Amino acid sequence: MENFFRRTLTGVWIVLFIIGGFWLHPISFFLTGLILLAGTQYEYYLMIRNTGVRPQMITGMLTGLTAYILSTLIAAGEISLSYLLILIPMMSMIMVIELYRKQEKPFDSLAHTFFSVLYTAIPFSMLPFAAFSRTGLDSILPHSSIKFSPGIILGFFILLWANDTAAYLIGITFGKHRLLERISPKKSWEGFFGGVIIAAAIAWLLSGWLGVLDRKGWIIVSVIISIAGTYGDLVESMLKRSQGVKDSGTIMPGHGGFLDRFDSVIISFPLVYLYISLFG
Repeated sequence: MENFFRRTLTGVWIVLFIIGGFWLHPISFFLTGLILLAGTQYEYYLMIRNTGVRPQMITGMLTGLTAYILSTLIAAGEISLSYLLILIPMMSMIMVIELYRKQEKPFDSLAHTFFSVLYTAIPFSMLPFAAFSRTGLDSILPHSSIKFSPGIILGFFILLWANDTAAYLIGITFGKHRLLERISPKKSWEGFFGGVIIAAAIAWLLSGWLGVLDRKGWIIVSVIISIAGTYGDLVESMLKRSQGVKDSGTIMPGHGGFLDRFDSVIISFPLVYLYISLFG
């Protein structure tokens, strides 16, 4: 019971931070996404370093943060898409630097250095494209000279949390049939389907306020989030099991670390953004 209250209290603060940060102003949106990216990428590198493999933490994180900053400027219309080519010499430099590090298994180091960019930086770098240069739900604080609407992001996180919360509560109450016991012993099919139904119901209720898509579209998005988010959580569980750790970090009592809390975003948001881009 104590863990439940600690988890709930931390969850409230997480919701306030995410909703407030993404909704308040374009600058706070940028900083919130930057924090999520840095936190998840840093925790990934720490987990890998604890196994004896030494990925390039500094250069890897610089590459990831650069990708996010460039994406924000491109999405806001401040620079052209061609500026993403800056990442090419940065990634080439990572390979050159590895020649001088004298690691026992240099390609293990390179693999984990680059995979972190793919696993964390690219998904979070897609967030700005869903908010900048868009109209719809206004930010809380006024801003000028830039189009910005956080409606897609807020809708995404609300549906993600609705699915997570319902899956957790229904799973611990009624869960009997394990979803993938080898990877995550606590996840159940009952919790999974309960999460899908509750997220779809929330999408049906909030679709008019969220805009961008019609009611049917948001219900489809909720299903994408429920399925892809579950796989995102399972992939991170697989990562932790392979590294022999329970949580990716301890910064969020009752929830673990950044990767533990936002692992569902990594797979689900790119798919949601793809759907909205094609059919929104």
